[in-house]
Amino acid sequence: MQRAAALVRRGCYPRTLGPWGRGQSSAAAEASAVLKVRPERSRRDRILTLESMNPQVKAVEYAVRGPIVLKAGEIELELQRGIKKPFTEVIRANIGDAQAMGQQPITFLRQVMALCTYPNLLDSPSFPEDAKKRARRILQACGGNSLGSYSASQGVNCIREDVAAYITRRDGGVPADPDNIYLTTGASDGISTILKILVSGGGKSRTGVMIPIPQYPLYSAVISELDAIQVNYYLDEDNCWALNVNELRRAVREAKEHCDPKVLCIINPGNPTGQVQSRKCIEDVIHFAWEEKLFLLADEVYQDNVYSPDCRFHSFKKVLYEMGPEYSSNVELASFHSTSKGYMGECGYRGGYMEVINLHPEIKGQLVKLLSVRLCPPVSGQAAMDIVVNPPVPGEESFEQFSREKESVLGNLARKAKLTEDLFNQVPGIHCNPLQGAMYAFPRIFIPAKAMEAAQAHKMAPDMFYCMKLLEETGICVVPGSGFGQREGTYHFRMTILPPVEKLKTVLQKVKDFHIKFLEKYA
Repeated sequence: MQRAAALVRRGCYPRTLGPWGRGQSSAAAEASAVLKVRPERSRRDRILTLESMNPQVKAVEYAVRGPIVLKAGEIELELQRGIKKPFTEVIRANIGDAQAMGQQPITFLRQVMALCTYPNLLDSPSFPEDAKKRARRILQACGGNSLGSYSASQGVNCIREDVAAYITRRDGGVPADPDNIYLTTGASDGISTILKILVSGGGKSRTGVMIPIPQYPLYSAVISELDAIQVNYYLDEDNCWALNVNELRRAVREAKEHCDPKVLCIINPGNPTGQVQSRKCIEDVIHFAWEEKLFLLADEVYQDNVYSPDCRFHSFKKVLYEMGPEYSSNVELASFHSTSKGYMGECGYRGGYMEVINLHPEIKGQLVKLLSVRLCPPVSGQAAMDIVVNPPVPGEESFEQFSREKESVLGNLARKAKLTEDLFNQVPGIHCNPLQGAMYAFPRIFIPAKAMEAAQAHKMAPDMFYCMKLLEETGICVVPGSGFGQREGTYHFRMTILPPVEKLKTVLQKVKDFHIKFLEKYA
C-alpha cells in the first residue's frame, strides 16, 4: 500500500483494461482507498517562530538598510514595470557605497587584484612591474600560491607586516607589531569580534558599551545582539558635533547605576556627523579612558576623508604613544580600518584590519581562538587591504597615475562636502554643520507640528515620515536620523555626498524643493 500511495504522488499509474476496454489504474484505486482511511495530518507548528527565536537577534535594528531602503526597492520594481512616478529613478543616497554611485576604481588596486586572481596575467606586458611585484609577494604567501586557499585565522603574514609598516609610516615612526594586527572582513567584523570578547556579566555587572549619539547603527545592532548595555553619550551639535569629556563623565556616572561601563567607542572622522576630532580632544578622551579603566575602540575607517583645511586626522594609536608610557603601556586600544571608504571605495571586497594593543597575553589567545571559528577573512579582501597599505611609491612606474587618481577622488569629495553644506544652509528649516570629513551630511530639519501628527497617525517617527515622503515624491532615499540616534526633539537625516557633482546638485535641489513644499503643506 505504501508503494501504491507513492505511485499516486508521483503520477505513475500501472494501467489495466477495464471491462469496457477503458484504461484504469489498479494501483491508483488501491492508493485512494488507503488515503481515504488514513486521517489527514495537520501541519505541525514551526520550531522557529518570532516567539521562539533568539530575542537578541529580534532586537537588532540596522537603519542604513531598514524600512526606507525596502520601500526604495519596491519603488524601483514599480518603475521597472512601467508604473508612473514623479521621477524616473531611485537615487540611493542612504549608504556610503562609492562605486555604486559611479566612483571609478583605483587602477593600481584593480591591476594587482586581477594579477592575484588570474596569475597567468603575470606574463602579460599590459601590467606594470610594480603591480606584478606586489601580486607575486601576496601569492607567494598564500597556500598553493592561490587566493582560493585559506589563510591563517589572523590573516596572511606578509599582509599583516605591510599593515604594521603602514601604521608606522602614518604615525611618524610610532612602532607597530604585525603580531598585533588582525585582518578582518571589513572593519565591521573586527568591531563585532572585539565587542563579543568584551561583553560579560549579568544584572548591574553587565558590560556597558559607550557609543556616540548620533552613531553608526552597527554599534547599537551588535550591542543588542550581544545583550550588552548601550550607554549613550551625546555629541555637541551646536559645536560642530564635538565630543565633550564632561558629557562622557555624565554618561559613565549615570550608567554605573545599572551596568558596568567597560568599553568606549569613538568614530573619527564621524559617521554620520562628519566631524574630525582635534588632537586635544583625543588626548582628553584617552586620559578619560585611562582614568575610568575603559577599553577604547577607535573606528578610523574615514582617516583618508578629511576635507576641512583646519582639520587633520590624528590616530588614537599615535596620540596614545606620544602621551607617554603611563598611557601607552596601559590603555587597551583596538583601532580599525577598511578598504570600503577613503579614496578606494572597495566595499565589495570586504577587506579590513584591526590593531589591538596592550591586550592581556591570555586574552590574545582567546581572540585568536574566536577568530579561528570563522577560519579566515576572505583572502581577496586581505589582498585588497594590502594594496591600500602598500601603494606605489615615488620612483615606481604606477606612482603618478595612482597619486592623480587618489587626489582626484578626495578633491571631488571635498568640493561636494562644501557644496552640500552651502546648499542645505540656504534652505529655510534646514541647518547643516560643516562636513569636515567622512562622506555624509547629517542636516537638522524642522518638522511642523501638523507633520508630527500625520507621522503619529501613520505610526512613524517624524523623521521617518519625512524621509518616506521624500522618497515617494522625489525618488531620493536617505536615512532618518532616528536610525542613528539624536537628542529628543531634534530631527535629522543622513545623506551621502558620493553621487557625481551634477547628480548631487540635482539631489540637493530636489530636497530643497521638497522641504519647502513639506513646510507649506503642514504649516
